[in-house]
Amino acid sequence: MSETKTLQYRTDGPEDGPVLVLGPSLGTTWHMWDRQIPELSRHWRVLRFDLPGHGGAPAHPAPSVAELAARLLATLDQLGVERFGYAGCSIGGAIGAELALRHPHRVGSLALVAASPRFGTADSFRQRGVVVRTNGLDPIARATPERWFTPGFAAAQPAIVEWAVQMVRTTDPGCYIAACEALAAFDIRAELSRIGVPTLVVVGADDQVTPAADARVLVAGIADARLALVPGASHLTPVEQPMAVTDLLVRHFSSSWQSPDHPTGMTAIPAPPPKPVLSPMPPGAEVVGLGHNVPEPLLDARADAYDQGIKVRREVLGDAHVDRAQSLADEFTGDFQDFITRYAWGEVWTRPGIDRRIRSVVTLTALAARGHLDELAFHTRAALRNGLTPTEIKEVLLHTGVYCGVPTANSAFAVAQRIIREETSPEA
Repeated sequence: MSETKTLQYRTDGPEDGPVLVLGPSLGTTWHMWDRQIPELSRHWRVLRFDLPGHGGAPAHPAPSVAELAARLLATLDQLGVERFGYAGCSIGGAIGAELALRHPHRVGSLALVAASPRFGTADSFRQRGVVVRTNGLDPIARATPERWFTPGFAAAQPAIVEWAVQMVRTTDPGCYIAACEALAAFDIRAELSRIGVPTLVVVGADDQVTPAADARVLVAGIADARLALVPGASHLTPVEQPMAVTDLLVRHFSSSWQSPDHPTGMTAIPAPPPKPVLSPMPPGAEVVGLGHNVPEPLLDARADAYDQGIKVRREVLGDAHVDRAQSLADEFTGDFQDFITRYAWGEVWTRPGIDRRIRSVVTLTALAARGHLDELAFHTRAALRNGLTPTEIKEVLLHTGVYCGVPTANSAFAVAQRIIREETSPEA
């Protein structure tokens, strides 16, 4: 078994201080925390890390949030750090939540900034991966200011906006796509109650990427959690409102974290009251969509094939397509949908002999040859998500035309062209 990879990092602050780890957002580098470092490093040994392929870090894509957490732990293990506080923004917050769930003995206290138990939809992140694979990162970089900052801040701070755009533009595309896949698969709504460390949830009042509603779900699900709403901030809150975020982190980690080697967790500081509004979730608040009705594990082979099949079917075709197919199923067609999920997706698409890219090539060829144009449409989307480029799809259809006939290829090209245009149009 190969050794777990580590992450690029830097440290600031006293060598013998308790360690506070800061995790970055997708598309950023550790420099997104620069404005917090002068104050935090007075009291903690602050460790910041870069995601793979970000900020010049080695481009070793990580396919899941769990893998990113494992690489961070390997990095900390090399440094001899056993227990630490953790604050992370966006995907950095997902890494922190993953650590608190799977390695609770390592995390002393947690802060989740611009985070969510599930980031948007899996379909949206997989489509972003398709856009990057087709067009590169420039369209995503140009749209960054709208996603990360309020309009007033973007207008007043053009240098910071340009810095943000360049951070995204210089990220390794393969690592960015892998991070999108990791976020597409991330969903801890049903597990929030198992996070047992004191948690601060920070959200910008104007954040449209991870809105306040997502933050409230986190707070409602985590037993020991408080919500901080930061006025005048969007998604990259530590950059847009650095003083407010610094005050919140100092106050939280000062009061909630006790390191075994440092009983108080820090040097005593008179922390000023933070400017943001702190609001605990009211007792009895209803949490929507936490997925509590999880069935007991089914042990028979049919159920195993179905569970694996529905997972692969969603990953390849997208949640929207699968949800639509299942919503249309009734007493007459329900067994057929179950059959497709178990047999095609649970038994054939999961076989190890060839990868999903090759399976997409075979599927496109067969559907085009048989004239199944409706299914060719959604399998063209699937092929893009499985890593085929538009050029490769074009070559598949050209090759099909030679052996299956020009009229067949002509119809297939019309369908594939429409889908490729829809799927690869750069985000607004």
